[in-house]
Amino acid sequence: MLVKNWMSTGVMSIRASDSVQHALKLQKEGNVKILPVIDDGKLVGIVTDRDLKKASLPESIPLDISEAMYITSKIKIHQVMTPYVFTISPDSTIDEAASIIVNNDISGLPVVDEERRIVGIITRSDILKTYMSITGVDKPGYQIAFLVKYIPGLIGEIIELVSNYGGRIGYVLHSDARAPIGFRNAYMRIYDINSEQLPKLLKKMKEKCTLRYVIDPFLDKKEIYEEL
Repeated sequence: MLVKNWMSTGVMSIRASDSVQHALKLQKEGNVKILPVIDDGKLVGIVTDRDLKKASLPESIPLDISEAMYITSKIKIHQVMTPYVFTISPDSTIDEAASIIVNNDISGLPVVDEERRIVGIITRSDILKTYMSITGVDKPGYQIAFLVKYIPGLIGEIIELVSNYGGRIGYVLHSDARAPIGFRNAYMRIYDINSEQLPKLLKKMKEKCTLRYVIDPFLDKKEIYEEL
């Protein structure tokens, strides 16, 4: 999945010479938390809702509304913006964007072309939407988590089992995070399997792996076999 397919376009931006008051107005009108700062058509920084709140409401100075408005009309964006900005290209992957956002604890990334012209923005919310589309949370299906030995082809055998019992795989994700050495935690969503076949499938799966949990959205039932 590429950033360009999931980013928001038509991004609202602001100039470095604009006032904090103007930025607050744009932020409210557009319901956005990040405003790219543009000069000569190129990205020179970003200003976030936290930057604007900090500039408009100094903690050490009690202000009334008129005083706050006066101050925000005088403070310029270049005084409060972050000039050294993490960016990403439209042809980067969603995984790359997620890694930058999480590792640097930021709310989003400006998407720029080779000349640093902004073409969009990708936020935490956008990334969550991509993963929701992959996992199919809008389509009810059985969710099964299991611990499996790190043996090539073993997860494939479990996928084949699901098929043998009439199930259709929505997704299979696996990771060695929180797993013993030599094992992986795997997560599977299954569609179309008959409720009478599910216990038989689970019995066969137990011969190849250790079940962690099974979630049945149709009966609103959760079985926790072993904590992660």
